[in-house]
Amino acid sequence: MKHISILGSTGSIGKSALSFIGKHRDRFKVVGLTANSSIETLKQQIIEFRPEVVAVVQQDAARELSRWVTQMPDATPDTPPVQVLTGQEGCCDVAAYSKAEFVISAIVGSSGLRPTLAAIRANKHIGLANKETLVMAGSIVMAEVKRHNVNLFPVDSEHSAIFQCLEGYNVNDVNRLILTASGGPFFGKTTLELQDVSVEDALKHPSWSMGSKITVDSATLMNKGLEVIEAHHLFGFDHDRIDVLVHPQSIVHSLVEFNDGAMLAQLSLPDMRGPIAYALSYPERVPGVLNRCRLEEIRSLNFYPPDKETFPCLSYAYDALREGGTMPAALNAANEAVVELFLVNAIRFNQIPAIINDVMSRHKTVACDDLEVIFEVDRWARSTVAELI
Repeated sequence: MKHISILGSTGSIGKSALSFIGKHRDRFKVVGLTANSSIETLKQQIIEFRPEVVAVVQQDAARELSRWVTQMPDATPDTPPVQVLTGQEGCCDVAAYSKAEFVISAIVGSSGLRPTLAAIRANKHIGLANKETLVMAGSIVMAEVKRHNVNLFPVDSEHSAIFQCLEGYNVNDVNRLILTASGGPFFGKTTLELQDVSVEDALKHPSWSMGSKITVDSATLMNKGLEVIEAHHLFGFDHDRIDVLVHPQSIVHSLVEFNDGAMLAQLSLPDMRGPIAYALSYPERVPGVLNRCRLEEIRSLNFYPPDKETFPCLSYAYDALREGGTMPAALNAANEAVVELFLVNAIRFNQIPAIINDVMSRHKTVACDDLEVIFEVDRWARSTVAELI
């Protein structure tokens, strides 16, 4: 029985993880959950999975949950009380909870960095779905992974695919990694056609059901750019050995090209339960996780080079990776800030890359292994976006 904590349990990854765990209660037990403010969803998760400790970032929501827990439906004298913690400190405490062996890090954005590090430093194995952790502070995080001798399993479908394709191979035999992108809802559009797209348009992802932030990132191709930076830290390949192809069917999740010209690809229907299950059960494969991928019904798989001119965010991510230091943290913070503005209709879609580029041009990069400097850059980039707006 493996004891699990899930950071960000009310988001799409957290829900998918609980869906899988719920079908395999003989293998996994949930001991900790965290959420930002979605306590109605969290209440249902508490009723179903009976964790020992939960954390809610927003204080008012945490207080409401604490009151509810004392009168929780179906509570019995034999049921241990659920401990409710508050704020990011509470999330870090859940991440480091003594009874957890494995932590799924699924908090969206920069908020996931401190709790993920707390879990690593508490010697927990990690299922990482929070790419921003490695984008902001990849060198710091991977050094801590090595120092504490923990396993870090990628939960992004693309990085899980690469992880699976590399299994049993020497990385010295690899020529390049190829991340696939669906292209998002605007694949094939021109810059002019994107001028007046709405938030609703940007949230109509053709393949995946995800949260708002990552769906907008997919529409701008920034999500793929962040994944390029993540792949660099996970697998140790330089920027010029990580490529991107647009694959609208979202069946091939990524590929590895070897020095002899051979390629390996990982294929499945788009369903996050696949990489989640593989991370949780590694090296086993739990039967019946995914629906069968019937290629005779799919018939064709198409691949295209990304349109970096119409969607320059991908190029900006490569630029940040090449420059290194604190530039990826500035890129990430600027992107988070402008996506939040776009989601409330404060800026247009085409302003997203323009503002990010402006912030990057103003940032003075420093080489850094200090987490507090990373967070200072994060604050600077967000305030710079506010000034530009």
